[in-house]
Amino acid sequence: MTHMEQPKGTTDDPPAAIKKRLRAKIRQQRALRSTRERQVFASELAAWVPPSGVNRVSCFLGVGDEPDTGPLLAALGDRGVEVILPITLKDFSLDWAVYTGESGLVAAGYGLTEPTGRRLGVAALATIDVALIPALAVDMAGRRLGQGAGCYDRALPHVRPATPVLAIVFGDERMSDPLPEEPHDRRVDGTLP
Repeated sequence: MTHMEQPKGTTDDPPAAIKKRLRAKIRQQRALRSTRERQVFASELAAWVPPSGVNRVSCFLGVGDEPDTGPLLAALGDRGVEVILPITLKDFSLDWAVYTGESGLVAAGYGLTEPTGRRLGVAALATIDVALIPALAVDMAGRRLGQGAGCYDRALPHVRPATPVLAIVFGDERMSDPLPEEPHDRRVDGTLP
């Protein structure tokens, strides 16, 4: 775990205000990452070998300054693991479809890329063995700072209780200090890689 200096403000600020400042700071740092650093991280992600018995995982397509998950998706497919990807609905709930390769993807709203296959429904996370989700930061207790729309806070209740939920974050986004938390926030079990 590394230490990221908290943005200016007071400890009396509401969690939402602290989260907003943290998001801005982390997005700014992500924008400064070199192409080489991003490529190395994408290779480290692709080297992840799921535990024995994992047949289906959820993941996401990194866009903008998010970690590049493309090599990971290809590697999981090569290992015979089925991947489902999110489709963002108008109410910011997530539907899901099976990843069938780059040819089965289209540009979507909010600057995202989404799968075109048959929709599996918002409860599809109940069918996975591991959830790989986006985050801007995660602390040692599993508190996750997301992008702010609450998509995964809505989706994660569908994950079975014993299913690991792992956030994909760059190494310096693993925080030693506690992140702010609100009642609707869902914690994660760890980070990847």
